[in-house]
Amino acid sequence: MALAYILRRKARAVLTPLVGLLFVVYFAYHALHGDRGLLAYIRLQQEIKKAEITRDLVHAERLVLEKRVALLRPNSVDPDMLDERARVMLNMGHKDEVVILLQRPQASLAATATP
Repeated sequence: MALAYILRRKARAVLTPLVGLLFVVYFAYHALHGDRGLLAYIRLQQEIKKAEITRDLVHAERLVLEKRVALLRPNSVDPDMLDERARVMLNMGHKDEVVILLQRPQASLAATATP
């Protein structure tokens, strides 16, 4: 009987810190790997950086397009821009002209290739 009492007492002395250690390990693991853990935070920061880069590229492309559209407004038509667009749309030119075609960015080529 005395042996059982000693074992129970020792087990209680070991079990309490062990349960505390398991709680600490559990919460530390989820603080690192959980849905809102440190690794998820780092992954989210990387996605934010990619989205900001994409936003900046789209914004720059939009500014270029807005400038080109502004040249075609009815109240202030740029003759050179009108001539350029007419030649592109009609696929025409004079015999004595040299036409230099600029490459389009890959994104706009893919957009025009799909029906």
